[in-house]
Amino acid sequence: MSHSPGSSIASMSSPPDDAQRPSADGAHPARARGRRRLWPRSLFARVTVIFVLGLAIAQALTFAAILYERESAMRELMMSGIEQDIASSIAILDRLPAAERAGWLQRLERRNYRFVLGGSVSGPAPSAASARQFATAIGQALRPFEVEHVAQGGSGRDALRMQVRLSDGASVVVDARRVGMPLADWVLWLLLAQLAVLALCGWLAARLVTRPLARLAAAADELGPDLKARHVDEEGPSEVAQAARAFNAMQGRISDYLAERVQILAAISHDLQTPITRMRLRTEFMDNEQDQLKFRQDLDAMNVLVREGVTYARTLQGTREPPCRIDADALFESMVADYGDAGQEVVLQGQIGEPIVTRPHALRRILSNLIDNALKFGSEVRLQVQYADHRLTLAVSDNGPGIPPEHLESVMKPFYRVEGSRNRSTGGTGLGLAIAQQLANAMGAQLSLRNRSEGGLEVRLSMDTRADAAQG
Repeated sequence: MSHSPGSSIASMSSPPDDAQRPSADGAHPARARGRRRLWPRSLFARVTVIFVLGLAIAQALTFAAILYERESAMRELMMSGIEQDIASSIAILDRLPAAERAGWLQRLERRNYRFVLGGSVSGPAPSAASARQFATAIGQALRPFEVEHVAQGGSGRDALRMQVRLSDGASVVVDARRVGMPLADWVLWLLLAQLAVLALCGWLAARLVTRPLARLAAAADELGPDLKARHVDEEGPSEVAQAARAFNAMQGRISDYLAERVQILAAISHDLQTPITRMRLRTEFMDNEQDQLKFRQDLDAMNVLVREGVTYARTLQGTREPPCRIDADALFESMVADYGDAGQEVVLQGQIGEPIVTRPHALRRILSNLIDNALKFGSEVRLQVQYADHRLTLAVSDNGPGIPPEHLESVMKPFYRVEGSRNRSTGGTGLGLAIAQQLANAMGAQLSLRNRSEGGLEVRLSMDTRADAAQG
């Protein structure tokens, strides 16, 4: 994989900035993101919120309808009965001797009206329409007694003070008011209990719907390059079982396709070895040494390309190497020593200091590809080791020309080379970093590239060395 500065590949135009692009419904992206933050992200939470919110609104509307009906019934009851009671009480007071009337006031008093002998009524007339209607009904029931004045009471919008003249000329003040229909406490508790039960049912329904989807998503996440995800249980509702069957069948088809591709590439590689060998032998009989050298270089490039192509195809299926506990410091030192024996200097900085759990052959292959790539374009190559809290970070850096920023992501793709030629000495096959990326994915590690501020490229491999993480 090359990162030479002289690239013949045209830079891809950068996509428009999403922050400035309006959404599909015409809303500004910032406002759309604000709405998404208010809305739960998971389907389970959304379904639960919809259920509970809908039930709460339904309960509130039911409660409001009950209150309205009770208030209407109370109003009708007051309009049809209380005025007759007040008129009957005034008639009784009118027939009683003046000296005995005071003794009857407490007997005639009710929760929503009372009487006061003597005095006068002053103040503004009732402002509420219901209060005026209430006063008219009482006045009609009191006939033939004269209602001298009606004023707004002080205990509520439907409270009245009425001054009534008896037949002997005495004055009686009537304080009347509407009394709301009493509401038992158990009604509210019953509504809350109903809401709790319905919310629980909604939660269970949402869980029933979303739990199979969560299992399906977990199985999809576990589907790594080796295509060895766990089998999803094909049970539950018909739709869920159908989705599980489709997912399991998809896993099998993808695995078969990749296995077939590896077999095809392996067969091609095997079949190409024979003609490549024959061509190499024929070059020995060529008289022109310059042409002989060119043919050998082309044959070597073909051989390497076929071999690395098959290696890359196999890494797509992951590595079957089991994790084990190794002395990684010894592995790094032996690799650096091997490069030194070959006349290529690689500087090792840092150490782990304890055994770790990893896949040693995959790790060695990744580091070999990264170091080979760095030595190809730089004269000073460093392998830096950082380890803390079971997190291992390996950084391979060089002092080469680096990679144009627009190509940093693309160089991870197979057969993608920044350098446009197919010269092995400059461009390579375009599979080194791709193989390293696939092996890193199979190990559960992360591979990232960045250009160094002082010049050159740095490739970082970060992984969790705990046993449970290494198994993934």
